[in-house]
Amino acid sequence: PTGVTGSTGATGATGSTGPTGATGITGATGPTGATGATGATGSTGVTGPTGATGSTGPTGTTGSTGPTGATGATGATGATGSTGSTGATGTSITATYAFANNTSGTAISVVLGGTNVPLPNNQNIGPGITVSGGNTVFTVANAGNYYISYTINITASLLVSSRITINGGALAGTINSPAVATTSFSATIITTLAAGDAISLQLFGLLAVATLSTTTPGAVLTIIRLS
Repeated sequence: PTGVTGSTGATGATGSTGPTGATGITGATGPTGATGATGATGSTGVTGPTGATGSTGPTGTTGSTGPTGATGATGATGATGSTGSTGATGTSITATYAFANNTSGTAISVVLGGTNVPLPNNQNIGPGITVSGGNTVFTVANAGNYYISYTINITASLLVSSRITINGGALAGTINSPAVATTSFSATIITTLAAGDAISLQLFGLLAVATLSTTTPGAVLTIIRLS
């Protein structure tokens, strides 16, 4: 009969490695690992060719006007144009006038409030002035500035006064009131008249009869419209 197995002997030395076995089949792909950090930016590549021109965009709003530029030099004078046709003749202001005198030796019955002196002789009356039937009132048709002048010569010295009246009222600047009796009176004025104003030459301030001279004009009145 077999006897009892003895105790295991000590392990022998490891033998030399055997040749590598054949590679096994590839195992299944493991899960994707976490994304790594972004790498450094690479250098800029070469510029590509210019693309085709795009369509024109809508016109923008007009900008504000810039400051005015400096004035340019004056250009050469152009040739003189041909003379235009002559305009219509304007209205003559001084065509409105009146002249009249008294050379008849009329006796004037002077009253304190005034007596108009008749001027029937040598009348030269332009348009725009009319004379009353008694030749004592000269009425202007147009307003304006008028030159008025008068003289009176009587045959005997009287302490009488003279003046121009407008619509019956004395015209200041034409009153001649001598301090002593005299035979000659005169005054000249430029005054503004309204259309329709009536002008008369008067003796006043004394109850007397004044006889106008015949050796010189006994009375003279001149009226001229200036403007």
